[in-house]
Amino acid sequence: MTTHKASPQERLQQAMRASDAEAIRACVSQLHPVDLAEVCRDEMPYAALALLSFLGATARAATFTELPPERQRRLAELMTEEELGDLLESLAPGARADLFKQVEAGRRQGLLRYLTAEEQRELERLASYPEGTAGALMTPQFVAVPETATVQEVLEVLQQHSDEAETIYQVYALDESGQLVGTISLRKLILARPSAPLAGYLTRDVLTVEVAAPQEGVAEMISRYDLLALPVVEADGRLVGIVTYDDAMTVAEEEATEDMHKGMSIARLEGSVRTARPFELYRKRVGWLVLLVFANIFAGAGIAHFEATIEAYIALVFFLPLLVDSSGNAGAQAATLMVRGMATGEVRRSDWARLLGREVAVALALGLTMALCILGIGTLRAGPEIASVVAISMVLVVLMGSLIGMLLPLGLERLGLDPATASAPLVTSLADIVGVVLYFALATAMLGLPA
Repeated sequence: MTTHKASPQERLQQAMRASDAEAIRACVSQLHPVDLAEVCRDEMPYAALALLSFLGATARAATFTELPPERQRRLAELMTEEELGDLLESLAPGARADLFKQVEAGRRQGLLRYLTAEEQRELERLASYPEGTAGALMTPQFVAVPETATVQEVLEVLQQHSDEAETIYQVYALDESGQLVGTISLRKLILARPSAPLAGYLTRDVLTVEVAAPQEGVAEMISRYDLLALPVVEADGRLVGIVTYDDAMTVAEEEATEDMHKGMSIARLEGSVRTARPFELYRKRVGWLVLLVFANIFAGAGIAHFEATIEAYIALVFFLPLLVDSSGNAGAQAATLMVRGMATGEVRRSDWARLLGREVAVALALGLTMALCILGIGTLRAGPEIASVVAISMVLVVLMGSLIGMLLPLGLERLGLDPATASAPLVTSLADIVGVVLYFALATAMLGLPA
């Protein structure tokens, strides 16, 4: 019989329940910062703060960096000025700036005394960049050397500053004014002749991004060109930081999560769904649901308008859910493909005409296939006359639903809105309204009833 061996996280939780300080200290020292941060996310803020107190300055900073922003903010509120100052002193410049911006304005001035004058200037500069830009995402920890240096001199710089740099796999060469003139990879540097001038080995054609560029575009560039890091420059070309691949992928994950939430008409969550409070989840979801309730009133109004048609052919009601669901599902599929294509840069607004023609062809094929599937059932259930109405309606509602799903994201982008707002519930509701009106209008016309 095998026995379950407790994981370090489980042993830590057991030690916390027993209030065994020595056991807690031993467990905490064995946990990777990522794993310890996961425990801190699940604990009450005061308990999480107590866990951090068992760590040394470096380990505490590493664990704190792994926490989500809303938990960082809450813990910072509970820390004394001395605790928060010591933490700021241990954090990397980028993480330090992120935390500093979350601290209440009244506490910031007092915290600056824990930093050197150089660190204060760097912090104020990094904190000045707006959220969501390359400047706010970048790190100033990179290896830069004069373009006049030799290969040997660059290798010596790497040896001296490797612990401070975010990455040493790319070295950046600057001119006298601090402008980026080229890069060299670590691999190329090692293979170069030590006494040779660096300038002869530089790659001059370097992709860069300005500090004000949106972080989504930065992540897209790093992914598109498979970069380890992307240099960030001021408007005059001066190199001020780099955005690394892992930071870019974090942004991509956040953007994908946000788009997925928008795709289901859920407002942006500040934290994770795991730690969100019931009221916060209610508040983030209720707005769109209430709006869509009122939107669906139009579908009800369409049904009411064709009451005479429904009374004359009650069998039409049997097929109504099938038709409107098919329209909504086709629209949701088209919208999902479009929003994702626009998010990854595969689809541009200028492509709309070509995409429209293709979507019409695909939607007609889908509608005809579904019409053939329902034709037999319609004939058995209500006769050939009603079956014809249902089959033709199926083709039309699938076509209209698909066009709504395709065109709505493009239209929203043209208006300067987020295409992800073309959510599945919104598209489905619009497709339902159009489907109801089309179905009963067609039935009225084909069955020879007064409009």
